[in-house]
Amino acid sequence: MKQSLILLAAIIFSLPAIAQETTKPVKKNRKEEKRERINAMIRAEEEGVIAYKKHFLFGIKLNTDGYGILFEKGYAKSIRKATLFQLAISERKHQKEIKQSSFLTPNSPFIYGKLNFFYPIKLGVQKQFLLGNKSNKNGVMISGNVGGGISLGLLRAYEVEIDDSTSSGRKSVRYDSPDSLKFVDALNRNPSGPGLFKGWSHLKMTPGLYAKTAVRFDYGRYNELVSAIEVGLEAEFYSKKIPQMLYNKEKQFFFSAFFALEFGKRK
Repeated sequence: MKQSLILLAAIIFSLPAIAQETTKPVKKNRKEEKRERINAMIRAEEEGVIAYKKHFLFGIKLNTDGYGILFEKGYAKSIRKATLFQLAISERKHQKEIKQSSFLTPNSPFIYGKLNFFYPIKLGVQKQFLLGNKSNKNGVMISGNVGGGISLGLLRAYEVEIDDSTSSGRKSVRYDSPDSLKFVDALNRNPSGPGLFKGWSHLKMTPGLYAKTAVRFDYGRYNELVSAIEVGLEAEFYSKKIPQMLYNKEKQFFFSAFFALEFGKRK
């Protein structure tokens, strides 16, 4: 009886080791299969065959004068060239914007002199050119992008809430209204900044054009998932001047540098 129990215990304790030994070759085979697949892609591209013909990505941009998001659909024409279709939505801020808040009243932060929120919406095409590519799965593909398109500048009125004796106590005013003098004198009227839903009823649109150039560092060239960093410059020109801040020169031309983090998928 004791011998049977000892034998049973030995079998039970040896099962994990047996299972581990049987799973190790499976993991190794999967890694080898992935390595062979990547090597096959590398050899195919050396012969002129494209590994991935399409990609879609989403990006978060930080500009020197604002921030935004972008969407991109890309089509590879060859190993070295691709066409990119992009949609970008951003907010441009004026360099003189300063948020002010009071510790005495729980009002929303207020920017004195701000006339409009400025939201450029850009739709365009870019050409991508391969600059450098490491032939391994963890290599970095370096590419240059250049292009442009149309830009639609949305101007959302900056409505300020102030104390007003002629109304029920508080009133929303903007600069391009009969209450423009009260808007200018907002600092003396306990001002409160606009909420997310304020000013949309007085939306204005200004069309324009834009140009963009950038360098993209794409990590994991032979992976299906896109993970990239992009740095570049972009310029916008609008059909008329954009009013952003009171007592400041209005501009038609905007120039900025940007940094973007991009994520997506290849096919």
